[in-house]
Amino acid sequence: MPDELLQRLQRFHSDTFPGVQEQFQNLVRDGQHPTILFIGCSDSRLVPYLLTGTGPGELFIVRNVGAFVPPYDGSAGYHGTSAAIEFAVLNLQVSRIVVCGHSHCGGIRALYGEVPPAAKNLAAWLELGREAVLPVLPSAEALRRTEQRAVVLQLERLMNYPMVRQQVDAGRLALHGWHYVIEDGEVHVFDVRSGRFVAATEATHSGTGPYLPPEPGMDSPVFNEIDASYGAKAGGPV
Repeated sequence: MPDELLQRLQRFHSDTFPGVQEQFQNLVRDGQHPTILFIGCSDSRLVPYLLTGTGPGELFIVRNVGAFVPPYDGSAGYHGTSAAIEFAVLNLQVSRIVVCGHSHCGGIRALYGEVPPAAKNLAAWLELGREAVLPVLPSAEALRRTEQRAVVLQLERLMNYPMVRQQVDAGRLALHGWHYVIEDGEVHVFDVRSGRFVAATEATHSGTGPYLPPEPGMDSPVFNEIDASYGAKAGGPV
C-alpha cells in the first residue's frame, strides 16, 4: 500500500520547493520578520495563509482548540500559547495580533455538551471559553454568538499580558478579532465602537478591540466599552 504522506513530502521537495527555494534561503539568511501574530483554532478548515493572502515569513502562527488565550498569571510552565505571545511581542515585535475563531467550531460546541472522560486536558482547556457560553440551548444562532463572544474574551485576556498592554498603550500594537464563516468564505471583523462583528466585505477596517485610543479631552483609553450583546468579559446577556 503506497505511503501517501511520504509521496507528498517527495513532491514538495521535487516540484514545489524549487520555485520558492530562493525565498526560503533569504528567510534563513535574513531571519524571519513577521508583523502579525495569528492566534487561530486548530480546525483543519481554517487556513490562515488563504484568508490573509500571505506567504512564508509573514505570519507567526499559534493554533489551539478554540483559538483560546490563557489568562496571564505570571507563572512559568508549559504554557505554549502564552510563550508564543511573549515571543511574538518581545522578540519578533509584531505590530498586529489577530484572534480568529470560526463557524461550526467543535471546541465551542463541546462547551454545551460533554467531553470524553479520558480527555482531561481538553476538558480543562475548554474552560477558557466558559465565560462566552450563553444560558440557552445550543442552536445555530447561539453557537455563532458564542464563537464571537469567545473571540472578544480572548482579546480581553490579551490585554492582561504586560508586554501586550505596554505595546498597545504605546500605539505600536493593534489587536484584531475575527470570526470566519467557513461556508460563506467571509471573515467578520470585530468593531469595538459598535460592539459588533462586521463582514469584511462591508467593513472599513480589519478589526479593532478591545482597546480604543482616548477621545479628545479624555485622560485615559477607553477599554472594552462594547454593547450589552457581548458585555464585559463576553459575559453579557443574549
